[in-house]
Amino acid sequence: MRDTGELVVAAGFASLMGPRDENQDFGGITLGSSATERARHGVLAAVADGVSGGKAGREAAELAVGALIEGFYATPATLGPAPAMQAPLVAYNRWLHGMGRGDAMTDSATTLTAMALRGRRAHIAHVGDSRAWRFSGGRLTCLTTDHVRSEPDMRHVLIRGLGIEFELRLDHTTIELAERDRLLLTSDGVHGTLSADKIAAILARQESAEATADELTAAALGAGGQDNATALVIDIVRLPAPDHDGILAGLANLPAAVPPMPGESIDGFRVERSLSVGRYAVLLVATDTEDGSQVVLKFPRREALSERAMRLAFAREMLIAQRVASPFVLAAHPVRPDRQSGLYGVQPFLEGETMSDRLKRGTASLQTCLDQAIRLTRAVAALHKLEVIHRDIKPDNVMLTKDGGLKLIDLGVARLPRVEDFHDDEIPGTPGFMAPEQFEGNAGDALTDQFALGVTLYHWFTGKWPFGEQEAFQRPRFGRPAPPSRHRPEIPSWLDDAIVTAIQPEREARFGDVVELLRGLEGGGALKAYAPRATPLIERNPVRFWQAVSLLLAGALALSLLYR
Repeated sequence: MRDTGELVVAAGFASLMGPRDENQDFGGITLGSSATERARHGVLAAVADGVSGGKAGREAAELAVGALIEGFYATPATLGPAPAMQAPLVAYNRWLHGMGRGDAMTDSATTLTAMALRGRRAHIAHVGDSRAWRFSGGRLTCLTTDHVRSEPDMRHVLIRGLGIEFELRLDHTTIELAERDRLLLTSDGVHGTLSADKIAAILARQESAEATADELTAAALGAGGQDNATALVIDIVRLPAPDHDGILAGLANLPAAVPPMPGESIDGFRVERSLSVGRYAVLLVATDTEDGSQVVLKFPRREALSERAMRLAFAREMLIAQRVASPFVLAAHPVRPDRQSGLYGVQPFLEGETMSDRLKRGTASLQTCLDQAIRLTRAVAALHKLEVIHRDIKPDNVMLTKDGGLKLIDLGVARLPRVEDFHDDEIPGTPGFMAPEQFEGNAGDALTDQFALGVTLYHWFTGKWPFGEQEAFQRPRFGRPAPPSRHRPEIPSWLDDAIVTAIQPEREARFGDVVELLRGLEGGGALKAYAPRATPLIERNPVRFWQAVSLLLAGALALSLLYR
């Protein structure tokens, strides 16, 4: 598959001094010295707030951030982000705790909240009352817990922080990221003055990270804040492409879920109605109560697949939906990873009908058929470009949308390069669309996809089947298919040739790839309005034809006798 790319973020930092003699906040973000280091170690950001009662709160905060950054990038990447943050902070805490007993830094301490972003995850280390937040899907979530006294009038008193105790007690949290997430680190001068709703409203304006950080700190002081105000904003611009093993590992922690009934909810999705019950999955139409959009929830049928195959199928569908960039392939509906409590998929709801349902009303116009055939072939080409084999192309898995578009759906049985496949007895496919070699053990490749696509197009243009309609689990008899124009005379010869070539029983007789088929569909020539020829009288009414001939012959004979 294509290159997985790299993590791309945009960051903004602002720190304003309130009505105090000194700004004891300190913060910073580093992307690493190179793309290689960023990929290996990640992006690191931190905010620290020196304790004002100490003799050197500002120095304690600044040194804490510096020690963290230096130690983090000096630690082997194989250790992992959480231990790479823990090790330098433990050492610094012991040093600061010892220095707090002397004259230079008497009682000095600091809070610290840090984020290490690597791959598609953020790892958070936290001690004190600075905070980490995530703004995603219009919702603001605080990711940390303040380490302060519980009494209402004592919540400004820290019970944990760097330098307070000899043994450091850090909180660690890991979250899954999504593109367009906004991450935020704040000192208590911001969140102690601004409510969570006000912070969310500022983040929702989607201004640049720098402008957002400036606005947060200015709003905190403008609201009467009496402390220094610091904000560090990180926008997730682009994430590395998801990894199949990582997705599968995440799914392993999700229990199988029972499909809810209409009127019931799961994870904030309110089920409206049942859409379909297929061979492998149950589809439900639901409303995402977070944003009001309509979605389709896809629950696996546990009786149809083994536990292993069920998780493999869902991992594939999630991976492909996130990585295939094509307007003709169904994408995933974005869901925060921490939201989902069970094993099911979430997809956008498409208004329209399947190609199979459309054919129940008869074939469409030739131009409409060709336009949709081109879109479908482009969808398959987009998959094949990433070495993804669909393995179940058929009219039931093609959605014709209300706006005239097309989406290829049902990617759960696709074959991916270098990824564990189903067991031999679970290899997918639908008889009638499977190439001859698949009945001999071929697990599916680009040429078998081309064959299934060709059969789909044949049926789409004509409403007929090239090798006869098949019953489930019946092996077709593969002969020489009649050209589509046999059933629909208006089909031109170049279109006949493109479709028949794709469904040749011999692999070597098909196109080299679906791009060649696409060229045949796009470049064959212009379609002309079909005017059927007048049917001769001999075909329409043979008796009348021969009566007319006999009458003419009798008249000719009478004339010849008269003139003799």
